[in-house]
Amino acid sequence: MDTSALLGKLYQARFDDLKSIAQEHGIAKSGPVESLRARLIRHLIFPDWDFSPAGLRSISNSDLGEILGLFGIKKSGSIKARRQRLHLHLNHDPKSLAVERLDDMTRDQLHAMCKDLELALSGNKQALLARVAGVLASQENAWGKVKKSLRRPKGPINVPQMATSSTASAESSVEETVASFVEDHDDGWTYEEELTLKAGLADVGHDVSSSMNDADLERQLRPEPAEEVLSVPPMIQHTGAVETHSLETETALMELRERHAEIQAFARDFLMVSSTTNQDDMNAFIASLRAQGFATDLPPVHQAVAQVIMELDFHVQNESKAATAMPQSWSEREALRRFEEVRSTLRDRLENILALHASDVVKARMAFEQEGRELELDLRVPSVSGRLHALFDLHIEIAESQALHDPVVQRRQRMMRILHRGAVHMPESERMTIERLERNISSFEELVQTILESGEEGFDDAQQALVIRFLESKGYDVNTSTLRPRILACAGILGAELGYLSPSEIPRIAPGVLVTETEVDAIVTELKSLAASFKPSEEQAPEEETVAESVADASDSLARVRGKIDRVDELLNRLNG
Repeated sequence: MDTSALLGKLYQARFDDLKSIAQEHGIAKSGPVESLRARLIRHLIFPDWDFSPAGLRSISNSDLGEILGLFGIKKSGSIKARRQRLHLHLNHDPKSLAVERLDDMTRDQLHAMCKDLELALSGNKQALLARVAGVLASQENAWGKVKKSLRRPKGPINVPQMATSSTASAESSVEETVASFVEDHDDGWTYEEELTLKAGLADVGHDVSSSMNDADLERQLRPEPAEEVLSVPPMIQHTGAVETHSLETETALMELRERHAEIQAFARDFLMVSSTTNQDDMNAFIASLRAQGFATDLPPVHQAVAQVIMELDFHVQNESKAATAMPQSWSEREALRRFEEVRSTLRDRLENILALHASDVVKARMAFEQEGRELELDLRVPSVSGRLHALFDLHIEIAESQALHDPVVQRRQRMMRILHRGAVHMPESERMTIERLERNISSFEELVQTILESGEEGFDDAQQALVIRFLESKGYDVNTSTLRPRILACAGILGAELGYLSPSEIPRIAPGVLVTETEVDAIVTELKSLAASFKPSEEQAPEEETVAESVADASDSLARVRGKIDRVDELLNRLNG
């Protein structure tokens, strides 16, 4: 069967027919129908082609277009998109490799797929997943199945041929010709003889006009003398072998070196409250950097981060010593003089930097360091870098102290105390609702302020219900017996501070009864008995009682009443939790 007829048969064959063809040619028949069809076309139509990731990169763009057309999939696009499409068509199934299933793959699997698809290999799992998902989205419906428009080919099909064998033979013949020429001319050759050699090479297919081919020919004719290898003295020889890492580890280390300044900023914040001697605390800090995109779960990366922290700790100690010492060189003196000249400028720009990065101290510190470099400060000098970071830390402390006296901050702290009161006993759903509300406290304040402005007077039931209904519409499950009174109390506090309500109009939180119904019944029964014991006795005291007996009875009655009062206090405390 010729190639055209075979290809037409493979296009139109059903699953059972494809299995029969695969069994006849000794090809694996596992997998879905389109994967089997692509496998048969690969082995029967292109038996000599290398479709591995490395082999795909060696195929020319024109040949790729013809190959994609013979596989029955989309041919247009750039050469990189074509290679990606052909790789996906030959090695994957579109139903199992969907975008929504990429999250089930491990980081190593995504890393290998990025390598096959010629994508960047750096970043965490989410970055790799996003790159693969972008390729799948751009190649959607372009691979996986043969086009429905294909019919049995009417004319002969031209299958592109691999040119590697002819090229290799031509290159070997050129090398043999040049080698024989050099052996025949040990004493040297003239310019005319070299021109004759190049003319002969052109006759056998060697392109002498190409600069690359001319450079290769020049290296073969006039090889450079080998450099003499100098022996290393024994006292400076390195006996330890160089440690080799995997591609994933090397990529993570490269990213670590690129983000060295960010690592130092995080480490400075760590060293402000801890030290390198606390190994457990240091390991916990390094593990937390994984949330920032650093692969600290890899031992080499963990060790590199620890090394950075140790070096920074030594540098910080030098900074603290240099802050109070006199300059030890002319360069240090000039660097300090330059710092004092730009101190006022740094102070002014620091306020803007803190305003831009109000929620991220690390980014603010990195931006402040960059500002110092732009002002031509030599941060390699410990006394200069120490003063720079001391100025930054001072402004951070001042900002924190100002925030503590800010009325808005104090109001929000009061509201948070109400929301989080007894939160440890709440269900997990209610605690998550409180945390979400805390993150969006400014929006909650705007909501309450708008409702109070639209109302006439006070904070009535309709306005309270409006607050709850609006929060429910935004996904907050606040209409519970625990959260509803807390939310309304926070709204009342806000209204009182803004002048819409009086303190007496703030909704109150009822004290919770932390006892069961059975215990409540028992407490009520005991209270009734205590109340009955306080009633005066209807019986008249005998007239013949003596004064001494009356005094003794009065003392006993006083002690009995005190005991009853203590019992009442205990019961009230139990009711109040």
